[in-house]
Formats: sequence, C-alpha cells, structure tokens
Amino acid sequence: MKSLQLWLAVLGGLVLAAVIAHGAWQTRRAGGGRRLPPLDPAPSRHLEPRFDDAGLAATEGAPTPDGDRDGAAPVPPKPPRRVHTAPRIDALVDAVAALALDQNVSGETLIAHLPPSRRAGGKPFIIEGRHSETGEWEPPAPDTWYREVQAGVQLANRLGPLNEIEYSEFVQKIQAFADAIGAMPDFPDMLDVVARARELDAFASEHDAQLAMRLQPRRNPWPLPFVQQHASRHGFVPGATPGRLVLPGNDEGAPPMLALQFDPQAALADDPRLARVDEVTLVFDVPHTAAAEQPFNAWCAAGRALALGLDALVSDDKGQPLHPDAFPMVGSELGELYEHLAERDLPAGSAAARRLFS
Repeated sequence: MKSLQLWLAVLGGLVLAAVIAHGAWQTRRAGGGRRLPPLDPAPSRHLEPRFDDAGLAATEGAPTPDGDRDGAAPVPPKPPRRVHTAPRIDALVDAVAALALDQNVSGETLIAHLPPSRRAGGKPFIIEGRHSETGEWEPPAPDTWYREVQAGVQLANRLGPLNEIEYSEFVQKIQAFADAIGAMPDFPDMLDVVARARELDAFASEHDAQLAMRLQPRRNPWPLPFVQQHASRHGFVPGATPGRLVLPGNDEGAPPMLALQFDPQAALADDPRLARVDEVTLVFDVPHTAAAEQPFNAWCAAGRALALGLDALVSDDKGQPLHPDAFPMVGSELGELYEHLAERDLPAGSAAARRLFS
C-alpha cells in the first residue's frame, strides 16, 4: 500500500486500537512516575484508536467458546534469523571507561575476575576485550588473548537516567576489576556522564511509545484454552512469564513483535481447562521493532482477527471511544517517531534502541 492511511482505510474502519503514546515508561507507570511529553505540541497526550464495536458484531459462522467454527489453520511462526544477540558497548547509550593494559591478558583471567553482578543500581554495564589478533571488541572468551579492555555503563533506560550513586557504584566495581587484572582505568568525568544521561533520558521519554488494545468478552469470560487456541492460529506462542503469549520477531533473540497479556493467575491454575479469562491486552512496544517489518500493520491485523475470533469488545485502557479520523494522525505520529529515532542513530529495532527502551 502507498501509505498507512490507505492500509487502514482498506480495513474499512474495523480496526480501532488503543495507542498509549508518551505515557509513562512501563516501570514508571507502575510506580506512579512522571508523565512524558507528547510527540507534538498538541495538548492531548494520548491517541487511542479502537476497533469499531459495530463493525465487529458476531457473524454467522464466527467461533464461540462453545465451539470453534471458523476452521482456520494455525499460522506457523516464521523461523527466526540468526543474529548476534549479546549486548555490546555502544557510545550512543553507554558511558565508556578504557582499561589500559601493560601486556595482553587472557580471556580466562578476565572471566575469573568479572564482577559477580554487572549492574550498577538499575543500570547494566558491559565489559569487553579487544581481540589481540582480529582487533575486534567482544565479550571475554576462553582460549583468547586481549590487548585492551573497556567497560560501558548504560546511560538511561525506562527506570530513568544514570545518577551519581549508580555511576559511583560502576566506578567502584570496575576499579576492583581493573586492579585484579593489572589494568589502569580511565573513567569519564561524573558530571559529564550524568549530564549526558539526563539528556538521553529526556530524548527517550519524548520518543517512547506503546500501542495497546483491550479485548473483553461480549458475554461470559472466555475459557483459557479458547484464548490460547485463537492466539496460536495467528502465530502467538507462550512467553517467558505466565499470562503472556508473544508473536516472535524475525531475529533470533530479539524482543517479540507483539505480546498478548492476560491474568497470570489463569495461566497458573491447577486445571487450565477450568480457568477463565475476562480480558486480554494486545501490546506493541514501538521502539523494539524495525519499521520495515511493519509491526503496526501486524498489530492492527492481529487485533482485528482476535476480536472477530473471540467475539470481543475492544477499547482503550480507559474504555473510551475515539473517532475514526484518528487513524491518519496515528500513522503520521508513528512515522515521525521512527524518523526522530533514526535521526538520533537509534532506529527502532536496533540493539541500542532496544537497550535504551528497556
């Protein structure tokens, strides 16, 4: 299609979804944190298109919890592409300390003295060695010699910016590691690091977005197997935690493209066949998937299919309707968000973006 607006028009107004753009970051929402600025100067912070309930009325042949009649075959998940998934130091999102060596050091030595926990408060840090032969930076590995070492602590994530206490903890841990391997560390100035962290956090806060749809039964709560069956038909598989089904991304080790969330107590029931679900939420974490993979289209299509298959009412997180003319605005703002991330060299779906928006 030539545009997202045309694609949405082809759906004939069936797709209405809840866009939670620029709400608080996930963790901050749970803790009552600050609100985030909107994508544009408009006073409204939320763009919350929804499915049109009138367009999703149950039709003859639609499946119900008492019998599945649509006959659709399950959609097998596509095999993921193999990619390097280990986190790597990136000056865009890390404060980097160089550890100078007088002589090459073995990978066994580095591994033996790695800090037990590679976190400083709420921020992860990474230690890498520069291969003595290839010159490539990599995580320490056995049977390998390194001529340089570096450590990088993440400047910001959805818990907020790196602060003075976290940076001090990073310095202490890396200093002890450097002493153990006979290296001389060179740490960036704390004030500069904290200033960078706050600036990056401000940018990330302004460009963080999630899309969410709430699907609720028109009549009685759904049996859990009924929900799982319909989700699996559209490529969803069990996630890492109870109450979460995911649509895998195209890259091995990448975050899922979509997540379908419900009450974890239902998933933990002694007899899942007797468990009931009274709501599911379809979530798309925008910065985690490249725009080229068309995750927005996948999210809309999955929501439409699930709403029809489950005979569900669909709303935003507050149950409020929104006019269909919001669709072009949603597509436009998502396009602008992708552009701004790319301009910052943090395109959606990149390793750096996934780390920043985590």
